[in-house]
Amino acid sequence: MAAEAGTLWYVIGPSGAGKDSLLAYVRQRLPADGRLMFAHRYITRPADAGGENHVALSLEEFDQRERAGCFALAWRRNGLAYGLGVEAALWLRQGLDVVVNGSRSSLPLAAQRFPSLRPLWITASPAVLASRLAARGREPAEAIARRLEEARAFTPPEGCAVLVNDGGLAEAGERLLDLLDLLGLRASER
Repeated sequence: MAAEAGTLWYVIGPSGAGKDSLLAYVRQRLPADGRLMFAHRYITRPADAGGENHVALSLEEFDQRERAGCFALAWRRNGLAYGLGVEAALWLRQGLDVVVNGSRSSLPLAAQRFPSLRPLWITASPAVLASRLAARGREPAEAIARRLEEARAFTPPEGCAVLVNDGGLAEAGERLLDLLDLLGLRASER
């Protein structure tokens, strides 16, 4: 008998919303019970660039892996290539739940490929986003302005859980843990 498919918790939101920090917070506090997996993204960004814990690839390596079918989902955004490895699809087929830092622009394709997808929208006020983006020091002011405009233009899809992250990490992290509990993870195992 095949295991019931797991749920793909697809975390999305604008740059500066704190997705990476919140996912790291949650990852440290949920039990390592083998039921929930956190997928690392494959990104054409150096490993020491800051932000999320990812698998760094050159563009050539990324393209080769994409051609070889090593990604369950791949997209390009802001001059970088991103991939979700096929291991995530395997984990879902095994009945495990998977959390991934996704992409707003790839949400329709991800929902098509993963019927169990549940989107989680993490955002922050425009002032907080601007402050966090500037503090990262990775982009010039005009690139930050573009990101802020994109954030204002995006509307979370219907049925998407929303978390506004304007405060401290622990406060928003605990709200995210509660939200995951409401959406199906077992609070008793934390």
